[in-house]
Amino acid sequence: MPSQSARPAFSASSVFSVFSRSRLAALAVVTACGAAGTVLAVTPAHADAVAIHDIQGSTRVSPLAGRAVTDVAGVVTGVRAYGSSKGFWFQDTRPDDDPATSEGVFVFTGSTPTVRAGDAVTVSGTVTEYVPGGAASGNQSLTEISRPAVTVVSSGHEIPVTRIDARSVPAAYAPQGDPAAQGSVDALPLRPRAYALDYYESLEGQNVRIGSSRVVTATDPYTELWVTVKPHENRTARGGTRYGSYDAQNTGRLQIQSLGATADFPAADVGDTLAGTTEGPLDFNQFGGYTLVARDLGTLEQGGLRRETTRRQKSAELAVATYNVENLDPSDDTFAAHASAIVDHLRSPDIVSLEEIQDNDGAEDSGTVASDVTVGKLIDAIVAAGGPRYAWRGIDPVDGQDGGEPGGNIRQVFLFNPERVSFTDRAGGDATTAVGVTRAAHGKAALTASPGRISPASDAWKNSRKPLAGEFTFRGRTVFVIANHFASKGGDQGLTSRYQPPARSSETQRHAQADEVNAFVKDVLKVQRDADVIALGDINDFEFSGTAQRLEAGGALWSAIKSLPKKERYTYDYQGNSQVLDQILVSPSIRRGPFAYDSVHLNSEFHDQISDHDPQVLRLRP
Repeated sequence: MPSQSARPAFSASSVFSVFSRSRLAALAVVTACGAAGTVLAVTPAHADAVAIHDIQGSTRVSPLAGRAVTDVAGVVTGVRAYGSSKGFWFQDTRPDDDPATSEGVFVFTGSTPTVRAGDAVTVSGTVTEYVPGGAASGNQSLTEISRPAVTVVSSGHEIPVTRIDARSVPAAYAPQGDPAAQGSVDALPLRPRAYALDYYESLEGQNVRIGSSRVVTATDPYTELWVTVKPHENRTARGGTRYGSYDAQNTGRLQIQSLGATADFPAADVGDTLAGTTEGPLDFNQFGGYTLVARDLGTLEQGGLRRETTRRQKSAELAVATYNVENLDPSDDTFAAHASAIVDHLRSPDIVSLEEIQDNDGAEDSGTVASDVTVGKLIDAIVAAGGPRYAWRGIDPVDGQDGGEPGGNIRQVFLFNPERVSFTDRAGGDATTAVGVTRAAHGKAALTASPGRISPASDAWKNSRKPLAGEFTFRGRTVFVIANHFASKGGDQGLTSRYQPPARSSETQRHAQADEVNAFVKDVLKVQRDADVIALGDINDFEFSGTAQRLEAGGALWSAIKSLPKKERYTYDYQGNSQVLDQILVSPSIRRGPFAYDSVHLNSEFHDQISDHDPQVLRLRP
């Protein structure tokens, strides 16, 4: 399931309807709020004859918001005739000398516009500030002219254009918000030569052009992709752009959509090139912020990216993997593909922690919680793909208590190859009983229940997946494995938020979850200092995050992805940023080695992905 900014499944050609619904009704009041968006300050005062740069002003919010304007002149640069956000962009051909004031603006018509690109027009209407996603989203607002009266003066004019490239985009991303305004940047004067976010805002509504640019997020189901205009900015080994800290937002990223037919949009993978010229108005939307909506789209040149395959573990190596299979249920058609991923690309690990296994009837909210059909179907598919017949262990959750897709009852499940690994079964583990640690013979640690759930009654796990702990034996050595799926990033403000730095409200729960797991691992290590403990799964947070720091607190665990070169540290690709969400953390005895770690890139960089996460594999010698 998406870990950040989950979005509804609208068709690609109507993506703008997501944040434009109910706008016509909202335009009659000063401030109207809805789930789709917020329109601010739209009651007309008196009509002014002004230019577009007067409307846009030198801050993010128009100085004329709420006022009627008349006979605003410009040339049409793009027409959007689909979705519920129908309208057009037009641009003044006589710009002022202030780089902070945009010369373009969107005209919201609400119905199919009759103008064409190249038409010289005059527009009268009301200046509005529209917040895609609603005020609660924290998104910046989009300056528009609404309730327009449009006159076509002439046609066939040249369309003005501004080029965006590596030199024009500043290295710094965003200014600090005004503390007196709760961190908002709305009223701050734009500094387009200092900050990328200010630079893009200074071009809001203008016709812009990029040259050949590398794809850094593959085409998604909403007919959009991301490129970078800075080819050397934090480049990954496979052509993406790595997100390595909260201060490295990667300023060259730009979302690309198209004003053309959905069928003509390229199916691009990371490392491909959108070659030639891509040109169109610069918009701002709910799902990604600044977006070049292409009137002319470049040609896709494939980079030949291939899905990775890890090496097979040696006989004395234990291979442990984590794999988010994205809401897998028996009705899905991806079982064979997931089986191939596990057998052919992960080379049949000895233990696999699966995240997002749904119950036997998937998203149907029937009260069903068992997942034996889902898991059994995957195991059969793995056998059919030439892999081992895995055994499995899991604990069914309480209906509706673990979050995720309503009715789906997602949970973590262990697969293990019984020819190589044995599982220690201890009765007593269920959805609501907390697993503990006890001292066994010879001072060895043991779980009170195997499998068992860590602190399921804790508020840390409210509406979230509870960790699954299990005790395994490999070549006579006990290995404790904890399968995790922490709370998602849903609700966090985006990088293009009006609040800078953006608030990460979701991490509060992940911090509490990390504290719980860290405390449990410390309980194991108190009993047996040299115990082999692995905590793995979809952590939904970065290797440099506060969540990771809490998991690692006191040296109990260490995120093994940090053993990789920086260019290879990512498991997920979101809005042009290749980033870490999935992790395998190890106790000190494992960290001392030897071990080998691999992030197996077979999903996140591809337009035809079967999951949005890449699996991870750790090979160790217990």
